[in-house]
Amino acid sequence: MEYVSEVIIGFGYLGIFGAVFAESGFFLGAFLPGDTLLFTVGLLASQDYFDMKILLPLAALCAILGDNFGYYFGRKVGPKIFTREDSFLFRRSHVQKTKAFYDRHGKKTIILARFVPIIRTFAPILAGVGGMEYKTFFLFNVIGGVGWTASMLLAGYILGNFIPGLERYLEWIILGIIALSVSPFFIEWWRSRRTK
Repeated sequence: MEYVSEVIIGFGYLGIFGAVFAESGFFLGAFLPGDTLLFTVGLLASQDYFDMKILLPLAALCAILGDNFGYYFGRKVGPKIFTREDSFLFRRSHVQKTKAFYDRHGKKTIILARFVPIIRTFAPILAGVGGMEYKTFFLFNVIGGVGWTASMLLAGYILGNFIPGLERYLEWIILGIIALSVSPFFIEWWRSRRTK
């Protein structure tokens, strides 16, 4: 806990908000641990390292702005994204997984994707590529951005207030959050294996 806390406290509000923005709309964001970061920040806020009155509105705003950036990037790049070569920051398989997620869940993907790593980064980009009407995108984007940031921050904050010494188990909690976050991929993989 100490090392993780020191790093997050050292980066401060700007680092937190920058990471939330980047994960919501940049290719690089696919590698950022958004769920665990927000939960840990909420836990640290319960110990007065951060102020929830600042975190809640600004984290949501950064998530919404990040998705908007991704949407406009998708509008500009268009179908070229599907033919782009793999690189250190980009994998075509991530785009294909996100497209499959879209095909299954439709417009509500913008909300659901907030809770799924990698899909979270590419969903707004594909909304732009697919030409989703901006008003529709923006509505789902706001609902998803507020819901995701508030649920993760408040989970850490509430648990930190009600369970003394919770920070001692932070590593296990982070592993649990990661497992929950990637479980949709494993469920999808298992379903596809069974249908084959």
